[in-house]
Amino acid sequence: MKGYPSVGPALALTMLFLFLATAGYGEPLAPIRIGATVSLSGRFSEHSAMVRDGYRLWERQVNQHGGLMGRPVELVVYDDRSDPENVYTLYQQLIHQDRVDLVLSPYGTPLTLQASQVSEAQQMVMLACAASGKAIWNRGYRHVFGMYAMADRYFIGMLDLMARQGHDSVCIIYENNPFNVDVAEGAERWARRFGIAVVLKQSFAPGSSQLSALLNDAVEKNAAGMILSGYPPEAYRLLKLMQAADWRPKAIGMTIAPIHPHFLRNAGPIAEGIFGPSQWEPDERIPFPGTIKFIRDFKAAYNKLPSYHAGSAYAGCQILERAITDLQEINHARIRDYISSLDTVTVIGRFKVDHQGRQVGHNPILVQWQDGRKEIVYPTKMQTASPRF
Repeated sequence: MKGYPSVGPALALTMLFLFLATAGYGEPLAPIRIGATVSLSGRFSEHSAMVRDGYRLWERQVNQHGGLMGRPVELVVYDDRSDPENVYTLYQQLIHQDRVDLVLSPYGTPLTLQASQVSEAQQMVMLACAASGKAIWNRGYRHVFGMYAMADRYFIGMLDLMARQGHDSVCIIYENNPFNVDVAEGAERWARRFGIAVVLKQSFAPGSSQLSALLNDAVEKNAAGMILSGYPPEAYRLLKLMQAADWRPKAIGMTIAPIHPHFLRNAGPIAEGIFGPSQWEPDERIPFPGTIKFIRDFKAAYNKLPSYHAGSAYAGCQILERAITDLQEINHARIRDYISSLDTVTVIGRFKVDHQGRQVGHNPILVQWQDGRKEIVYPTKMQTASPRF
């Protein structure tokens, strides 16, 4: 056209892209929203904070690499205050009001039982990143997958080591809730297999005054070992009672509390020598792919070492990321089938589930506090120190 310069192919293509952008085609893609609750207050807060930090680290890193399917990831997280009723209500809100695309679990078996009831009703996949009670997988659900070794295997290591040392009796004290009942029943079963007599096995209600009387019973039995299966508030209460009674058996094992990096600070000198089952430890000598980077990245982000709760939360996100990246869609039926058939290794070790969704590829380890630090004492091939009695 006279008076106007000709438009070259490159300029024409640029103008076309600008037109499409102004017409709305250049708008950023909607984020993939992932919902969860964490316990920022209440009896689960210490370890649930680690779960939250694992989730958040993964969110930050996946977005730094372009998100999922080219879409940013947005975590929608609420404080459940360690209350199962709050969990049920909040997961209803996440799914029906916030319209999240995916869900992750809260901390602990009691809360995960509630959360998975909501997600299963909507046929949404849930990675149970911080729970191992068998009640979760005894309901015939098809969309809930475990990350942890099951609770009834937690004290195999300690009981095996006791038997090798000739210690032939143990007391088992446990909170009366699904997870801790599973731990206690498993400990009793494995003790008998190792030829160790269970001279006391007694439950108590969370927050009750029964611990003092139970400790008196244990002192009378004078067993070589004691196992406490309970959440941290009860663990610290029992340790204070033992100090007051000036009594200690040759071996003490506790769930959950001893694996936290601040256990020594919280428990004081009595922490020395205490055993605790763990799903994973932040030790750079553990040869799982990505473990060293995860430990260093977590410490850089939060100025502390991760516990296995943080590692499992991060690993659960890795599993979801892999499923969505390979499938290139958010289709819960396909994600369910993908995870069901998966046999892989995450930053905390092997991941493989059975037909019910229970974790069968991962095995627990045993740690012991020695000279003010955690050491891995079982299994032998992963030992960082020999066990002490």
